[in-house]
Parts: sequence; structure tokens; C-alpha cells
Amino acid sequence: MYGYHELPFEIEKDGIFISVKMEGEQLVYRRTCLDEATEKIILTQNGTLFINPVEPLIKPVDITPHFLIEFGKPVMVEPKSESKIYLKFPVEIGVFLNSHRSYDILDSITLMPQKFSLYGDARNGLICKYWFSDVYGSMPPADILHEGVLELNINNTTSKWIEITKAVFNAYGMKIYYGKDRVSMRAHMRVLSEMIAETDFIDAPIKTGMEKSIEYYAARRMSVLTTKFVMELGL
Repeated sequence: MYGYHELPFEIEKDGIFISVKMEGEQLVYRRTCLDEATEKIILTQNGTLFINPVEPLIKPVDITPHFLIEFGKPVMVEPKSESKIYLKFPVEIGVFLNSHRSYDILDSITLMPQKFSLYGDARNGLICKYWFSDVYGSMPPADILHEGVLELNINNTTSKWIEITKAVFNAYGMKIYYGKDRVSMRAHMRVLSEMIAETDFIDAPIKTGMEKSIEYYAARRMSVLTTKFVMELGL
């Protein structure tokens, strides 16, 4: 499913159906996924569609750039050490119109359940897209239309053992890569104290040969001041 598609075309996989067909003088885009459907008219002479995984914060509506992963078990990190764990994240699929080397988002799709949560307390907390993930010591398998794998490198700069139960990220920094059998991201967490850590993404694939996704926020030409997130409301 991922990659370029010349118009017109039709594809169906794992309950996702996408088609672009000529009807009269117009190209009509149709998509169904689970209980959701959309239809749009595309006016183009020589455009193509490009499909790839995108930042998992668009569905059901784009209301927050903050993404929280709750760990299945707390992780204890040794003082003055660097460690690596693997987590999973939900895949969202972006459908982009491509013409003259310009990409614009046409549609977004997901097969995964959607949930939001509050990071911090009711007065000072942040609304985050929420995901629960087991913690893995090695790269776990994952269906590329459902879940991706996040490699998280943790640097504990303190002189104490630190317990980590979650990770919060700024989606503006997400760098997603995909291949035939995997969707992935890499990120870094720098622990500054028992309550504070800084997270950011690494612009590199989890393994060689993977393609970099077109970013949803970049395609919308949004101005981004920072890609980092400071976890000040607890680890």
C-alpha cells in the first residue's frame, strides 16, 4: 500500500479500500475504512497519490501535537547510564496528493483505536494522544498497517536510580521510516531529575534500507519552533 500510485488506481488491504476513478470529466477519490468513508473530487492533469505512515495524532481530529506512551511495566534506569528499550505506537496512514514536487495531505486513515489522556494534573496538564505499550528489550514484530516500533534511547544523567512509567513527545519532531515489514521511529530521552526529562526524535531509520515518510506537519507547511518536549510533570 505504501508508495506512489499513478491515477487512476484502486487498492484494498486489511479493511482499507482506496480508489481514484474517472467519472465523466472528473477524478473521484473514495476511501472506506472500518465504519468511516470519504469522497472527494480531484482536479489534476498529471498528479499522483503517495501513501505512507504519518505522525499518529491526526485521527480522529488534529487537536494536540503531544503524544504519550504509557509503559506496560515501570522501567528502572541505572544512575549515570545509557539504555535502550523498544515500544510500539499506533500507525496512521497519510494519503498525499503529489504534483510538481509538492505534497499536500488529502486524507488520513487508521485501523487502531483512538484515545486521549491528560499528562499532569487537571489545572496544569496537557492533553495528549494516548497509547499503551509493553516494553521490549529487542525489536518486536508489528503489522505495518497497525503498529510501528519506537526505539527509545534513555540517558540517565542523574546519580540516582530513576523509575520511568511513560514517555511524552512533541509530534512536530517525529521522523517516521517504513519498509516492507516495518514502520519505525527512533527517539532519545535525557533524564535530568526524578521528575524531569527531555525527549526528542532521531532522524535515522531503525535499520538500513527503510524509506523516510513525508511528514504531515511538514506537508501543511507549519512553522515549528522546537521539536523537543520537556517532561516536567512526572516520569
